[in-house]
Amino acid sequence: MVFRLLDDEIIFPNTALADPDGLLAIGGDLSVERLLLAYQSGIFPWFSEDDPILWYAPYERCVIYPDRIKISKSMRKVLQAEVFEITVNQAFDKVIENCAKTPRVGQDGTWITNDMQKAYLNLHKKGLAHSIEVWQDEKLVGGLYGVKINTVFCGESMFSLVSNASKVALIHLSKNIGFELIDCQLPNEHLMSLGAEMISRKKYLSMLGSL
Repeated sequence: MVFRLLDDEIIFPNTALADPDGLLAIGGDLSVERLLLAYQSGIFPWFSEDDPILWYAPYERCVIYPDRIKISKSMRKVLQAEVFEITVNQAFDKVIENCAKTPRVGQDGTWITNDMQKAYLNLHKKGLAHSIEVWQDEKLVGGLYGVKINTVFCGESMFSLVSNASKVALIHLSKNIGFELIDCQLPNEHLMSLGAEMISRKKYLSMLGSL
């Protein structure tokens, strides 16, 4: 059953009531307060430009445990060569802008709409959303952004303009920031090759501290 959210009341239904595909609710807004409650509750927004706001809480969650991330021999060589410079929260706006315009296989357009970009910039200004930037020759070539909830990093998107840049960002996030879990939301081949695994919604909510 899909619930319609009220504009003047910031609440979400129980995530156990989500449809089999994870769709839980429709409507509401992208205010800092609502987005924060969503992430604290294991819910995230995902919709296209012409759609209403859709909120998801999948039955299973794709996650990476930082201490289990897989780093290939070739990737270790890239890291040792120090061909990239890595920063944190130095160009959040540029990271989300690049994530929005990077073409995705099987997707027509982007779900990171202008309104979504503004919403996450607001979260960043409040110290709730964070970015990892990867630079090469002083140019931004990769990165990722997401929302911090306790010891969980709720990843939203990543981009790479040169080979391995997004992997470097994810490895840095895993090895240097101190999170217990990185939420990747939905699985893909790239994430699974880095050691991502599926956990139940209940276990994920427990990791968030919301159970």
